[in-house]
Amino acid sequence: MRAVSIETGFTKHAEGSCLIKMGDTHVLCTATIEDRVPPFIKGTGLSWVTAEYGMLPRATNTRMRREAAMGKQGGRTVEIQRLIGRALRAGVDRVALGERQISIDCDVLQADGGTRCASITGGWVALRLAVNKLMKAGDVTIDPLVDPVAAVSCGIYAGQPVLDLDYPEDSEAGVDGNFIMTGSGKLIEVQMSAEGSVFSRDQMNELMDLATKGTAELAEIQKAACA
Repeated sequence: MRAVSIETGFTKHAEGSCLIKMGDTHVLCTATIEDRVPPFIKGTGLSWVTAEYGMLPRATNTRMRREAAMGKQGGRTVEIQRLIGRALRAGVDRVALGERQISIDCDVLQADGGTRCASITGGWVALRLAVNKLMKAGDVTIDPLVDPVAAVSCGIYAGQPVLDLDYPEDSEAGVDGNFIMTGSGKLIEVQMSAEGSVFSRDQMNELMDLATKGTAELAEIQKAACA
């Protein structure tokens, strides 16, 4: 796996924040606590964790127009932010958190592959820090975060299984996938596809083993960052 670092408290105002670096992919993740929930769960006593995702214009080697300037979000952005929210909710006891919303904002400062995985991994740290504040204030009495949530990419590059693909590897990989798992090794979501190639069940198992190793390492880094 590429070198990983997580710097917490990166912004002043957010209830939880961190800058996560996975190689040359850098993502700023912030968590905002709100005393409201979407209308469809209002009055249920359940919390809601949601996410927004975006890339800065020069996160890549050529400038991208801001989606706000184009008047709408692209399909990739919508898909990724829904994935982040889904993934993080899987690690939350929504009854214990109470009827409130925590919004996770993931802004890609620099992209070199695996931005959604870095966003999920860093997003959990921001969420953990925000929940810590709720617990310290006595607003939440039972820890609602049942397990860390982390994500890593894997693929078959030049015929070999590779963990945590950077952009050159990802763009040339015949098979690639994103694996979202809990710290205890349970699967939340797997996105896997072949492009210009096919893969066997044995190869899929190899990638699963790599992902399990990678997410376990990430969970330890997350815990250390939040300690």
